[in-house]
Amino acid sequence: MTRFTFPVDNLLCRCLGILITVCLTLLFVFIIVPAVLGVSFGIRRLYMMTLLRIFEWATLRMEMGAKEKNQHLYKPYSNGIIAKEPASSLQQEIQELRGPASCLRSEPEFEMSDIFYFCRRGVECIVDDEVTKRFSAQELESWNLLTRSNYNFRHISLRVTVLWGLGVLIRYGILLPIRVTLAVTGISLLLVLTTLVGFLPNKEFRSYLGEKIHLMCYSICVRALTAIITYHNRENKPKNGGICVANHTTPIDVIILANDGCYSMVGQVHGGLMGMIQKAMVKSTPHIWFERSEVKDRHLVAKRLGDHIADKTKQPILIFPEGTCINNTSVMMFKKGSFEIGCTVYPVAIKYDPRFGDAFWNSSEFGMVNYLLRMMSSWAIVCSVWYLPPMNREEGEDAVQFANRVKAAIAAQGGLVDLIWDGGLKRAKVKDAFKEEQQKLYSKVLVGDQDQEDQSDDKILEDENLEDKSCQDPSKGK
Repeated sequence: MTRFTFPVDNLLCRCLGILITVCLTLLFVFIIVPAVLGVSFGIRRLYMMTLLRIFEWATLRMEMGAKEKNQHLYKPYSNGIIAKEPASSLQQEIQELRGPASCLRSEPEFEMSDIFYFCRRGVECIVDDEVTKRFSAQELESWNLLTRSNYNFRHISLRVTVLWGLGVLIRYGILLPIRVTLAVTGISLLLVLTTLVGFLPNKEFRSYLGEKIHLMCYSICVRALTAIITYHNRENKPKNGGICVANHTTPIDVIILANDGCYSMVGQVHGGLMGMIQKAMVKSTPHIWFERSEVKDRHLVAKRLGDHIADKTKQPILIFPEGTCINNTSVMMFKKGSFEIGCTVYPVAIKYDPRFGDAFWNSSEFGMVNYLLRMMSSWAIVCSVWYLPPMNREEGEDAVQFANRVKAAIAAQGGLVDLIWDGGLKRAKVKDAFKEEQQKLYSKVLVGDQDQEDQSDDKILEDENLEDKSCQDPSKGK
């Protein structure tokens, strides 16, 4: 039997085919081709400016509607719940609690009023903890049509509600499919082309082609996120034989930096799709992948990093010394491993604009796939990247001091808070060393300066006596 079809069905199929063909053609001409050639038509910048104007209009409409209905519009927002006075030393604060009478005593001793200092500090840390709040999404003062920073927006104004619904349709119905298509295209090209280039016998030509392929594929992936990136001070870009260190907010930090230059990645060997990508990448360009059993061997890691840096033909190494993702409001403690090697360090500061989408990856709340879908369904990823002047370890400076100096420079340039705390506190408890440090500070208050001076004098006398004995008995000095 022949199947009867309506003319309307044929018309719909033809229209759908024409629409898909036009969309793919526009995608190829305006996104993939510019990515391959490394050019931009300025469409993303225009898109960003349009979004800003829409956000401003929506915020004004909401404020007017909330004022008319006497409603609370914004979530409570504050950089700190507790208004803290300028920091002073533990000894000064305890002296203020004890009062002037304690100064008249000949010997320092414990007083019950000292407890109030530690109680106040403990309550402050519980109510307004400056560490754990770095592992949650950054709050916004205004609304970006993404529902994260506002209450009751649907009931403020009918126009705003319609605008929000239209935004959901655009983000999930138009932008998300396009972005997923681009991401699949970029990853597929990276897998196929790097594998093919790996078969080339000439090492220099293979390395040259590998760099071009990486730049092209990362450029496509950047467009898959509608990432609008502003690079500053490109004359300070990392060079071969050095290490590039940057603050860490999200896994896409790698794509943001690799879009402007090639780096050698350092990481643990994975399985699945990530493992396939790692194997393909290392065939065309040098990267450093460690087995799970090798990651904790600090000497082996340092040796492989040192061997890579010694070869000036290899790309600079990209490392995120924090070791975990922070919500882009601060920079936490840098691990000292990458600063012990003794090479030039190229600091890079990355600052994301949260108005267009939250780039922070809270790994304890979202898996990688879920996180990437959230990124691709946001409005855009807008960020600024600053290349800072290269820094070297100074004479008499240890690795920890060098790491802190680099961290301070990155924090100052990116407008971030410089914290001494370890990012590992996201999942681990406070180390005993931090507790012991506070105990030592308080013990100095109890012991007093006089006892410390007496102890230092006794130490000097002991050293002098040892010197005298060694002078009297030369055989013991050998």
